[in-house]
This record gives sequence, C-alpha cells and structure tokens, in this order.
Amino acid sequence: MRLLVILLWFFTALVGSAQEKKFVTVQRTVHLMGDSFDISVVADNEEIGYINIEEAVSEIKRIEKIISSWDEESEVSQVNKYAGIKPVKVSVELFKLIDRANQISEITSGAFDITFAGMDNIWKFDGSMKYRPTQEQLIKSVAKVGYRKIVLNEEQHTVFLKLKGMKIGLGAIGKGYAADKAKALMVEKQVRGGVINAGGDLTTWGTKATGEKWLIGIANPHGKDKIFSWLPVLESSVATSDSYDKYISFEGKKYSHILDPRTGNPTAGINSVSVFSKTAELSDALATAIFVLGVDSGMALINQLQGTEAIIVDSSNTMHKSSGILFN
Repeated sequence: MRLLVILLWFFTALVGSAQEKKFVTVQRTVHLMGDSFDISVVADNEEIGYINIEEAVSEIKRIEKIISSWDEESEVSQVNKYAGIKPVKVSVELFKLIDRANQISEITSGAFDITFAGMDNIWKFDGSMKYRPTQEQLIKSVAKVGYRKIVLNEEQHTVFLKLKGMKIGLGAIGKGYAADKAKALMVEKQVRGGVINAGGDLTTWGTKATGEKWLIGIANPHGKDKIFSWLPVLESSVATSDSYDKYISFEGKKYSHILDPRTGNPTAGINSVSVFSKTAELSDALATAIFVLGVDSGMALINQLQGTEAIIVDSSNTMHKSSGILFN
C-alpha cells in the first residue's frame, strides 16, 4: 500500500449538477502497457461515456504498439534490434518522444535515462540476493547505458544506438505519454471532463459531474489510512513512484528497485515521490529521476522548473514539499 496514495474523488453513479443539465461519470479499468489504467469520463449518458472510454483505450493501444519493448514488431523493438548496426527510421511521434526523453536526461544530469534498458540484470528484488554485486559487475552493468549514445537524425527521423546490445525502454515515461495522448483525444472530442490514471500516472481535464474540481488526497506519512490534505488537480497531471513493496536490504539499509542508470546501484533514502506538472509524461519521468537524485538535489531541480511541484517522503517518513505546494 502506498504511503503517498492517489485517491480519486469521483462518482460512479448518475449525479445531478447544480445546472439544469445532468451528467454521469462512467468508469472502466483495463490492463494496458503492463499496468492498470483507470479511465473515468463525464458524459451526457452512460452509452456516450462508454464510447468515449473505448476511444481512449484504442488510443493507448495504438501507442503501446509503437513503444512496447515486448512487441517484437514495435518501433522501439526495431531500434533495439539494430543497435550498433544501423539507424532505424521511426515515426515522427516516437522520434519526438525520444528527443524529449533525452532533454529530461540533460536537465537531470542523466538520472533519467531511457537507455537503462540495456543494463545488466544483476540486482534481484525477489528476496533471493545474498550478496551485493562487485564493483566490476556494476561497471560492466552500465557499459551500454548512456543517453548520449543515442544518435538522432532529425532530417531523416532515424534513431541509432551506437553500441551492440544497447536498448531503450520507455517504461518510465511511456504510460504518462499514453495518458496525455488519451486525454488530448478526449478534449478534442469535447468530452466534458475526466481522469486517466495509468498505474499512478494521473491526468485530468474539465470538472466532475457536479462542476466541482477533481481532487487527490495526500496520505499522512505516519498514518496510511488518514488523509493529510486534499489538493485540486486542474487541467494538470501527477505521477507517483514508490518503493514500499519492491526493495532489498543490505546491512540494515533499504534499497529501492529503482536503479541509478549512471552507476548501476539501487537508490536509497526515499520512500515515495509525487510530481505535479502540466503533463503526465513529464511527471512520470521526473518522479523516477528524483529517486535517483535524492531529496536535496531532486527538490532543488523541481524548484527551478516552472509549473512543476513535488512531494517527497524520505526513508524516515518525513515529508518534503516544493515551494508551490500549499496544504489545507
């Protein structure tokens, strides 16, 4: 159970608004991109609402076909297949997503890096590890990692990974991107409001059926069942990463399953991170990066980014918040 939990404040039954017209909130949960997507839309009636949700699901499936590392026919798989061999022409959409990912790598000093997928699998988070990897194993594990080894040709829209065995993986940005694209489609179709929660990467638009704001509840770090504060999410996004369920311990110290792509070591010192920004894509990527950067460097970065806020719960359950977060 996450210490920092996203709680959606929405209705799943017919709700009358204060206006003369009534709206309903329709919700559906689907398994996509290896995770659960909870999609809720506000519509004139249930039939229209379920049609809207199906359109959102189709958009997410379309993106999954492009960026999935498990689908051998996906564009990302083709880029990985020809690593160290030749550039691969990709869609403009994927090219731009990879370019934005590299920009995030730049501002996070490599703490976020989509080439982490080429890292050797030397850490086990299933309780089977008895010894830490050696320094030699760690150095070898990151030999094929490094966003600067991605060659992008903007004119040809090609992607080339310099080294054989290199891989890119969009798991730390892809779900947020898919949520943003599904939201954009709903806004284009003039869907009144809704929430898309992609396994903790959440984005909203419009209002609830009542006309009220969408809210998320921030759980108290010292009491998981109690809400510390409610925060409005207005036409914006939030992503949460945590290490409560997946970690290892050595010599009494807890290490997260989130690895530093620069060193190959697991991160430590943070229990959860929630990042608020205009896009789920950016929130998703930064939440991962902050785990790697740590509390001080992570918060310093957030405070320099306009329109971006964060809440960090460290390993002692102390809550840290950026300057723009105001609790009730």
